[in-house]
Amino acid sequence: FKPLICLTLMFCVVSVTNVSPPHSTIRPGSPVPVNTNNPGVRKAARFGVYRYNNSSNDLFLFKESQIKKAMVQIVRGLKYMLHVEIKRTVCEKRDHSSLDSCHFQREKNLQRMLRCYFEVWITPWTHKVHIPVAHCH
Repeated sequence: FKPLICLTLMFCVVSVTNVSPPHSTIRPGSPVPVNTNNPGVRKAARFGVYRYNNSSNDLFLFKESQIKKAMVQIVRGLKYMLHVEIKRTVCEKRDHSSLDSCHFQREKNLQRMLRCYFEVWITPWTHKVHIPVAHCH
């Protein structure tokens, strides 16, 4: 059993207006592929990265470099299942930098890439994000 994790409120506010509605023949509960450039997918991937950064002992922040595959399931909100590559940035955790302004490491011996699987469950009407699965290797 994994505890419910809701990131600070500023990270929990999610705009659903940018998420493309699923095709009308798709029944709720069925995971369906979704474009990796979809704004909802990109936001969900960032939540997964926040979860990874909060649990890692690395000195530097990681951020998503490529979303390889994305699925979405409608279950009392939107549950994203994502395969994401993340890379170490030049930003140190203690600086609490915005990931958008963090560039990837250029120094060879500091470069690191991980492959992650995130499950990100967003319930927009409660402003909560639950990340039951975050596996990186």
